[in-house]
Amino acid sequence: MSAPRAIRKLLVANRGEIAVRVIRAAHELGIRTVAVYSDADRTALHVRGAHEAVRLGPAPPAESYLRIDRIVEAMERTGADAVHPGYGFLSERAAFAEAVEAAGKVFVGPPAAAMRAMGDKLSARAAVAGSGVPLVPGAPLAPEAGPAGWLAAAREVGFPLMVKASAGGGGKGMRRVAAEAEVPEAVRRAASEAVTAFGDGTVYLERYLEEPRHVEVQVLADAQGAVLALGERECSVQRRHQKVIEESPSPVVTPDLREAMEAAACAAARACGYRSAGTVEFLVDARRRFYFLEMNTRIQVEHPITEERYGVDLVKEQLRIAQGLPLSFGARPPEPRGHAIEARLCAEDADHGFLPSTGVLGAVQLPGGPGIRVDGHVYADQEVTLHYDNLLVKLVAHAPTRAEAIARLRRALYETRLPGVTTNIPLILRTLDDPRFVSGRYDTSILEHAAPPPADSDDLVPVVAAALALHRRVRPTSVPAAPAGRSLSAWRAQGRSAWGGPA
Repeated sequence: MSAPRAIRKLLVANRGEIAVRVIRAAHELGIRTVAVYSDADRTALHVRGAHEAVRLGPAPPAESYLRIDRIVEAMERTGADAVHPGYGFLSERAAFAEAVEAAGKVFVGPPAAAMRAMGDKLSARAAVAGSGVPLVPGAPLAPEAGPAGWLAAAREVGFPLMVKASAGGGGKGMRRVAAEAEVPEAVRRAASEAVTAFGDGTVYLERYLEEPRHVEVQVLADAQGAVLALGERECSVQRRHQKVIEESPSPVVTPDLREAMEAAACAAARACGYRSAGTVEFLVDARRRFYFLEMNTRIQVEHPITEERYGVDLVKEQLRIAQGLPLSFGARPPEPRGHAIEARLCAEDADHGFLPSTGVLGAVQLPGGPGIRVDGHVYADQEVTLHYDNLLVKLVAHAPTRAEAIARLRRALYETRLPGVTTNIPLILRTLDDPRFVSGRYDTSILEHAAPPPADSDDLVPVVAAALALHRRVRPTSVPAAPAGRSLSAWRAQGRSAWGGPA
């Protein structure tokens, strides 16, 4: 165990809401911050919020946020002694962690060896295989084996099955296969997509679980040897393998199942010598059997729901661990409270193939009130482009019960205004009202069969517009009189006239 090393200046090697989130945590700890940005993010919120900012390059990530050399150079130039990678971009690149450490700086994350072991799905399966962690039946695929060898492996695994890329994630390089005749083409297509997305065409086979649920466990591991789990997050509301709504606790996880999953997650973390915050992902089948899926060696997008339930700041814990300090809460995590649910508000048209939406945001209105947390990076006149992830805002609701948390989230969604782009808010609202979601009996296919908006909704627009125009023409222009003995200000008069209520 190395001696504690204080972080005085932190460079945040990311953008968007996670960069804002990390900068806020650092400021609360008295740590100075350095933002990095591309030309497209020159006026971004994370740039405004940091003490210093360094330009990395043009908008394309390959020329800016993925340039390890320029990020290390920015650390040297500003005197930053540590870097937080956030999520995405370089957050799970072992080479980045090694470059930071070679420069004599602190990487706020796990050791490079742990990242390598868990960054590839095949090596991750091998790493946890001897730790008693349940695995989905699967088999590696050798390219040289050809169609005959692939078919033999597929028969051994059983149908239906998934062809999956060994590297990366997010649904890229994945194909569901129901019959033998589909195997050769599925392998070729998955491998080709994996090369394009990750630069690695290695794929493998894995048994497809019917009606699966995607449930993950948050772990924290410090340099003193403590490895603790902070409950589970239900992440089954997905579109194209991208999460949309997450909640904690899971509606289907019993106390016994939770204990078993937490033990397996901690075993997986120990198996790779993990340190920092990480997430172990599982698939849970209809019979509540769970299987290891992968480990994300970084902070997760959905980490706020764990923070709200446990009262733990996971980013601050990452910073503590990186400095060689023990977990702030000791040997046992705090007791969880209530139910938390998060929705990802993205710039996309969910009713037309999830097409990305671009534009300039107008007068942004974000919700508030009891039990509502907003993590975002939006502001009026901000340009939303195609260069980066389309996540704009994360809305988190926390309440004593699941029903109350859903009601709070629904209310917050109705309060939210993000004019200038199309968002997935209507889809989220429909999902919250879906009987399967309300009952808690849903799986990863819920959005595949989500109820579409009313077919004639577009036809109603001109009708409503005409009715509104007529109403404005015929409504009384006189202002209601003030009560006896009171004068009516112009502000009150206008308010009473517009809303038809007491001024």
